[in-house]
Amino acid sequence: MIRSFGITCLVAVGALPLAEAQSGAIQRAAGSITAADIRRRIFVIAHDSMGGRATPSPGLSKTANYIAGEFQRFGLKPGGDAGTYLLKYPIYQKRVLAEQSTVRFGNAGGQRAATTLGTGAALLFGPTGKLARGEVVLVGGALLPDSIKPADVKDRIVVYVPSPSDERLNPVSIGALRRLNETGAAGVVMVVGADSVFAEYAKRQALSRTLVGDAASSGMPVLALLERAITRQVPEAAEQFAQLRAAAASVVQVMQDWNSEIALRDSTLTVNYAPDVVGILEGSDPVLKHEYVVFSAHMDHIGTSGQPGAQCSPVGTDHICNGADDDASGTVGVIELAEAFSQPGARPRRSLIFLTVSGEEQNLWGSEWFVRHPPVPLPQIVADLNADMIGRNWKDTVVAIGKEHSDLGSTLDWVNAAHPELHMVAIDDRWPEESFYTRSDHYNFARSGVPILFFFNGVHADYHRPSDSPDK
Repeated sequence: MIRSFGITCLVAVGALPLAEAQSGAIQRAAGSITAADIRRRIFVIAHDSMGGRATPSPGLSKTANYIAGEFQRFGLKPGGDAGTYLLKYPIYQKRVLAEQSTVRFGNAGGQRAATTLGTGAALLFGPTGKLARGEVVLVGGALLPDSIKPADVKDRIVVYVPSPSDERLNPVSIGALRRLNETGAAGVVMVVGADSVFAEYAKRQALSRTLVGDAASSGMPVLALLERAITRQVPEAAEQFAQLRAAAASVVQVMQDWNSEIALRDSTLTVNYAPDVVGILEGSDPVLKHEYVVFSAHMDHIGTSGQPGAQCSPVGTDHICNGADDDASGTVGVIELAEAFSQPGARPRRSLIFLTVSGEEQNLWGSEWFVRHPPVPLPQIVADLNADMIGRNWKDTVVAIGKEHSDLGSTLDWVNAAHPELHMVAIDDRWPEESFYTRSDHYNFARSGVPILFFFNGVHADYHRPSDSPDK
């Protein structure tokens, strides 16, 4: 199954005539992908000694070092930090200093007394340790995210007034907040009228927070404020908020005589680091070698039951979630492709980046870091082919998610039609209701404008359980 995936990618990216693709160098390269190799490597990565490869963990580091050693053996160029194959990102554990963090509002009459976090304001998410200030823009009504334009909110403090039913974070309010972040707001204050909802947010704020990489210092802070905490500072806001809640359409209104300041302070409790592994194979064409195709998969999994924050639940006496299909299978697919393309005569015209990331199970941390810190300029990355769970697809079929989002889909359809001897057809997403398109590492490439295909066999009864073992 993984072998068929690998050969499909060799043909698709090799850009060789049909006859040559079926014989010669490509055939020999494809022959390097063997069932024995795949089995051996999956047993290494999904072995009990790797401890389920949580991010971060000793087992994850061992896995990264093993992959880096293979990339070096294949002769790939290092694409990580300081001439190595490892691209590491920081993971901060922070605590908000609530009593030293404030939110202020003002108008033409001047600045009013501040509200401190915990006494009417609570941090929902976003960076701390920074100052955000600017004009205020009110957002509310029957809000559609697309109605929020960058020119209206960029570098301003947004006061978002959801309907009472949306004060608890749900798809409507989360969609609005995501759009505000994308359009460059300096900060967001979400108005909350219900004391019970605010109490939940304040309780969450008291916990320590994990911030990864650039998220520790970039992006916008998002806070919940009790409505009365704002109207104490700006009494006329009460009428504005009532009008927003009653509006039948989206409202985005710049309040040029209002201003706001969000000052957040924190303390860093711990700093850890987690690795991605990056190997580069230069293309053979003097022009096209400046374009790069990425083959990606995530090498992490969910660890061992009993670890702090672990998602792994034991089954009987087995407490290690080995993640053989999720995603040792995709990781081995990337390693096998790296070995095959490195064979004499198999180097394609474009350059290739072989990428295994960590932190996928933790909200796509590693791929986000890679996209923000690529070894080559991001516009030169022309495609990402991501493999997550390809060990249990049907014998003649694998799902390819994202075909409809770029012309990579038509390229893949051409490969399907031109190469029936592969006995592997890539079909469309069978589970659109599950939103798998947003749930693996290709999504960070897609968000950055890079065309993607996501190869996937779907979840199964062993998903995120100790029974996802290498013997299967």
